[in-house]
Amino acid sequence: MKRAILAGIVAACIASTSVFAADLKLGYIDMQRALNGSEAGKEAKELLAAKVKKYQDEINVKQEDLKKLKDELEKQGMLLSDSARASKEKDYQNKLKDFQRFTKDAQDELQGKDEELTRRILEGMEKVIQEYGRQKGYTFIFVKNESMLFVDEKADLTEEVLKLFNANRKK
Repeated sequence: MKRAILAGIVAACIASTSVFAADLKLGYIDMQRALNGSEAGKEAKELLAAKVKKYQDEINVKQEDLKKLKDELEKQGMLLSDSARASKEKDYQNKLKDFQRFTKDAQDELQGKDEELTRRILEGMEKVIQEYGRQKGYTFIFVKNESMLFVDEKADLTEEVLKLFNANRKK
């Protein structure tokens, strides 16, 4: 029963669409390409790459310190008294926890910053796409995705929208 109702709705939509087919204007945007190709996207990548390098440098220093501490512990472990060895082991464990916390915090911050920058770019891109669609008389502008089995390349609006987005950003 549900299939019959659904089939009827789809048939009605197709029938009504064919009446207006001459007026339909469709396009699509490859958002990943637009994000990567936009000036804002390139700047965001550079900013994130600088943050990654900063964190990676800190991580490398902390890893080296941990390695030295572990090597000392292994070399001197037999020579130390039980209390001194326990103290060094506790110190190592605390530094290891601090290191793990630092790396997780760094990952969380980088992920959050990436999401924030991407969201801002997408919001700006969406406004440009909506304005472009209104001005050019588009009925629909879709986001290209894996569920689109066939798309004529002539309907790709990515480059035009990207130029507008970059130009609007300079204003």
